[in-house]
Amino acid sequence: MGFIASLSRAKSAVKPHAILRYMSNVPESTVYGGPKPQNPNQRVTLTHLKQKHRKGEPITVVTAYDYPSAVHLDSAGIDVCLVGDSASMVVHGHDTTLPISLDEMLVHCRAVARGATRPLLIGDLPFGTYESSTSQAVDTAVRVLKEGGMDAIKLEGGSPSRITAARAIVEAGIAVMGHVGLTPQAISVLGGFRPQGKNLASAVKVVKTALALQEVGCFSVVLECVPPPVAAAATSALQIPTIGIGAGPFCSGQVLVYHDLLGMLQHPHHAKVTPKFCKQYAHVGDVINKALLEYKEEVTNGSFPGPAHSPYKIGASDVDGFLNELQKLGLDKAAAAAAEAAEKIGTA
Repeated sequence: MGFIASLSRAKSAVKPHAILRYMSNVPESTVYGGPKPQNPNQRVTLTHLKQKHRKGEPITVVTAYDYPSAVHLDSAGIDVCLVGDSASMVVHGHDTTLPISLDEMLVHCRAVARGATRPLLIGDLPFGTYESSTSQAVDTAVRVLKEGGMDAIKLEGGSPSRITAARAIVEAGIAVMGHVGLTPQAISVLGGFRPQGKNLASAVKVVKTALALQEVGCFSVVLECVPPPVAAAATSALQIPTIGIGAGPFCSGQVLVYHDLLGMLQHPHHAKVTPKFCKQYAHVGDVINKALLEYKEEVTNGSFPGPAHSPYKIGASDVDGFLNELQKLGLDKAAAAAAEAAEKIGTA
């Protein structure tokens, strides 16, 4: 009985979401058989990214933070979906990426994992969750995979401690994407959102840091806000893909923030945090604003909802009975309102 009671307590201690999903995608398998054959054309793995890189085919990466955006990325055939800590700015309204917590990031990760079945899913490690020690870094990365449903993690920077953290996470069996150049989590040291690699020492540091991240086992490196010649040099020096963001056309792939490339927000805050390098492929925010204004106008003038958007009917005989019952209850005013509504909208 004691053993059974202990087992029961252990089961109850397991977090519900921890047993539902361990990775976003069914792992690619050439060893085990199963009822569903693996179809590499339907999902992206690190193997596919390596193949694209070897063939010189550009890799597409877009951020996503919720289920609807993940579904859109999935439908568009984007290779990699990055659940970025940029959510702090474009979703939560902060001026930097620093405030967002691990628990908040995990909520975004789980929502994205439910919506995207094809792309490789990568979750950012938020500031303050991996800098203290390698054990902290590994513990955080494990949570992002087990609780967030991600396939890999991304961490920023090339300081010795962060490179050591990247090595520890890789050695724990977790795929890591590095990030050099402008690293938004380090704006306290960088003096703000400033491009990197604009002078000799900084340019060499970008390349050396990227090489160091490759050396510890990173499968890819993001190059943010560096001059194109520096990005081209890093891409040539590395044997792993580079993903550019504000780094010119010479990287192995590109990444943009979902809200930025869609032109989704026309708010002063978003204008303040929209980067100069971003191309807006749509102006979705204008469409949203127009729709909301039209909705407000139609509700105000009474044209919505009309008969076309009032689909649920009650039969004429039931209306008569309903009116009689209301009158029996002494609700003459309610009966009159119901009769007028039935005349305007119609019955079945």
